[in-house]
Amino acid sequence: MNSLDQHDQKMAFPELQRRRFLVSSASIAIGCAMGSFPAIGNAATVHVLPALPYADDALAPVISSNTISFHYGKHHKGYVDNLNKLIVASDFADMSLEKVILASAGQAEKSAIFNNSAQIWNHTFYWRSLRANGGGEPPAALKQKIEASFGSVEACKKELAAAAMGQFGSGWAWLVQEGDKLKVVRTANAELPLTKGQKPLLTIDVWEHAYYLDYQNKRADYVNAVLDKLINWGFAADNLAA
Repeated sequence: MNSLDQHDQKMAFPELQRRRFLVSSASIAIGCAMGSFPAIGNAATVHVLPALPYADDALAPVISSNTISFHYGKHHKGYVDNLNKLIVASDFADMSLEKVILASAGQAEKSAIFNNSAQIWNHTFYWRSLRANGGGEPPAALKQKIEASFGSVEACKKELAAAAMGQFGSGWAWLVQEGDKLKVVRTANAELPLTKGQKPLLTIDVWEHAYYLDYQNKRADYVNAVLDKLINWGFAADNLAA
C-alpha cells in the first residue's frame, strides 16, 4: 500500500467509526411494527434492540423492574444478538425484520432465523401493548369495533384471558383484525399473526419468563392484572387506524 492509500484510509476511519456508532446506538421508532436500520453502503443490515417505551419500573407492581430487567435485558436482547449472528453473509443480511420473518416462516432449515426474528418483533410489539395506568375503556372507534365483534369490551377481555391461559406452554394471545372483524387468536412459541395475513392490534406474552419472577405458576393472575391495569387500548386503536 502506498503512502497516499494509507493516508486516505486513516482519514476515512473516523468517519466509518462514527457511522457504525450511529447505527448501533440509535433506537428504532415503531408504530405497529419494528423495522431495522438500512444498510450503509454494502454493509449488512444491523438489527438493534429498541428502547423500552417507558422506564423499567413503570409497570410495577403488576410487572416488576426485576422481571423487565431479565425479560427485556436478557431475553429480548438475546434474540437480537442471535439474529445478527445467524444472518451474517446470508440472503437475509440486507432484509428488514418483517421481510426476514416472512421469508423464513415455515422453512424448517431456517427455523432459528424465524424464531429469533419473530421474537424480536413480538417482544417489541408486546412492550407497546402495555402502559402504566392502562386498562379502562378503549378509544371510541376501537370500542365500537370491539362491541361489533365481541358484544362488549368485557367479552373481548374474557376471550383474551381465555386464549392467554389456554395456550399450552409458551406463546402469545393476540387481538387481531381479520377482514372487517376483530378476533382473538393465540400462537405458540415465536409464531405471530403476520404470517397468517392477520393484522395484530395488541398482544399478551405468556412465555414463563414474562411473569414467573412475579407470579410463579399463577399465569391467570398475571393475565388478569395485565388486562385490568396495563393493557394499552390506545396502541391497539392506533394499529386499527393505521
